[in-house]
Amino acid sequence: MPNFTDVTEFLLVGLTRRQELRVLLFAVFLVVYMVTLLGNIGMIILISISPQLQSPMYFFLSHLSFVDVLFSSNVTPKMLENLLSERKTISYVGCLVQCYFFIALVHVEVYILAVMAFDRYMAICNPLLYSSKMSTVVCVRLISVPYVYGFSVSLICTLWTYGLYFCGNVKINHFYCADPPLIKIACGGVHIKEYTMIVIAGINFTYSLSVVLISYMLIVVAVLRMHSADGRRKAFSTCGSHLTAVSMFYGTLIFMYLRRPTEESVEQGKMVAVFYTSVIPMLNPMIYSLRNKDVKEAVSKIIAKANLRK
Repeated sequence: MPNFTDVTEFLLVGLTRRQELRVLLFAVFLVVYMVTLLGNIGMIILISISPQLQSPMYFFLSHLSFVDVLFSSNVTPKMLENLLSERKTISYVGCLVQCYFFIALVHVEVYILAVMAFDRYMAICNPLLYSSKMSTVVCVRLISVPYVYGFSVSLICTLWTYGLYFCGNVKINHFYCADPPLIKIACGGVHIKEYTMIVIAGINFTYSLSVVLISYMLIVVAVLRMHSADGRRKAFSTCGSHLTAVSMFYGTLIFMYLRRPTEESVEQGKMVAVFYTSVIPMLNPMIYSLRNKDVKEAVSKIIAKANLRK
């Protein structure tokens, strides 16, 4: 049985086998990708140059935007290339690299979302101590942990992927290299990879989601104790965008990774993957800007300064 290193390339089935839809899908996902890049890079620049956005919440948001850019860029360019190619292939090295960055960025993002929930807890439940407790040094340490942990865990997971054996079938029923469809076509080394994928995903999603849920339970208790209706409304408004992002990201990933890879689950997962690799990274900047008064004011000030210079 040849192992992963003896396979020169994989064939990606892609989103559709229908030739007439490929050009349309290429145009749609090219627009989505460009909007994703412009929205997230624009958010990073806006936060870096706007004085009113120099707070921990926006510091973490800028990193979420950065990870979304990497997340989408890891998958979309190859998907766009294969939509216009007759032979949709990816080299085994490219497949491993794509798996590595995908797993790493998923873990980084879920823990950044957990850190953002903890930040909202500190801001709402401990407002007097917020500035001292969430100093620049603390914020840098909090954001460093997801990166170090995510890329370390991904290295271990990718090495287990490297241990899969393939017996001639190299056709991946997906539009990028992902663990579930790779496990489905492998003929050896499957059990350890399958169980470790479910266990690691389960542990990390459960732990990070627990941080989010506990933080928001404490936030709800604190908000309900507020006497001011305006204070309650302001507190909930700062959490609404984050809760929307958390619900979308966790929901799709749990659907994808906390199930055994079967033909049906892989096919369903391919459709769900479109949502979290392309749609969510595009929507995040819109969610945080359209529902955030500070961001809208920062954009207005930049536009006003630009008009004055003309």
